[in-house]
Amino acid sequence: MKVALLCCAAMAALAGLPAQAEYTWPALPAKAPAPAANPTTPAKVELGRILFYDKRLSENGKVACISCHNLKEGGADHESSSVGLHGERDGRNSLTVWNVGFLTSLFWDGRAASLESQAIAQMLNPLDMGMRDVAYISARLQSVPGYRPLFERAFGSGEVVTAENAARALAAFERTLITGDAPYDRYVAGDHGALSEQQVRGMNEFRNVGCARCHQGAAFDGPALRAGTAFTMKFPTNLRSPFVASYELTRDLGRFEWTGKEPDRHQWRVPSLRNLKYTAPYMHNGSVPTLAHAVRVMGSTELGLIFTDAEVADLVAFLEALSGPLPDVQAPTLP
Repeated sequence: MKVALLCCAAMAALAGLPAQAEYTWPALPAKAPAPAANPTTPAKVELGRILFYDKRLSENGKVACISCHNLKEGGADHESSSVGLHGERDGRNSLTVWNVGFLTSLFWDGRAASLESQAIAQMLNPLDMGMRDVAYISARLQSVPGYRPLFERAFGSGEVVTAENAARALAAFERTLITGDAPYDRYVAGDHGALSEQQVRGMNEFRNVGCARCHQGAAFDGPALRAGTAFTMKFPTNLRSPFVASYELTRDLGRFEWTGKEPDRHQWRVPSLRNLKYTAPYMHNGSVPTLAHAVRVMGSTELGLIFTDAEVADLVAFLEALSGPLPDVQAPTLP
């Protein structure tokens, strides 16, 4: 275990992560930050909610954001990888949209710098929603008369029914998808009865073995960075782990598949650990079926550790304490 921790500390130093002694335990804020160019307003949020459910944002009218990000099912779809426009799978597990407003980059490989750019990219992805270009998205929206008053309410008069404004509205809505008041949040706010003894043991284990080197902040994703900056880590790092082959963890080349740059091979954005209780299966390829399995995989592939059954149980108990109640978002009536 000491060797593994030294390796992790060396990785942390190279990545510029804070030393373990400096780590803090923040609660999830009640409000997500919004960029100056797209302040969150009720009208934008309402328009975004409608767009989130509208399958007309896909080329054949069969896929909406809600198709892969079911808000009542943890914000994901429980598939190893999502089924897209024509039944194809893109090979990557659907990430939850709950608490995405606290992330500094999006997608598994961190290629989107904002929720606005992520929304456009998703609509244009040929495997996901398949819209041919931005002008085509705008024309599709403009063909629905009921959208004009909703866009004007959100963005003013003029030529406002556009793909870009649709992305702004979707981003505004997604920034309201927050699951605070998890047992962990209550605990760090001073309610020391909010976590069980086992969950507290898991919390301490999480920090002591090095999980907190990468999973930091209120969302337990990568370390705090300037908005739009992608922090990635190599996964897996311990190629001798038997889990690498059994779960095909190196088949997908990660960020390299987007950039084509060798340093990006098997580099991944650090995913949030919030609401893992609701979002099985796990890993970028959705190959790991349970949270207990995921803990063992990460211990072996990232830390070089073989956790005992008791350690796994404690860590799982803590991770489940990061899951807050899911707010009830009602499906809208589409224009």
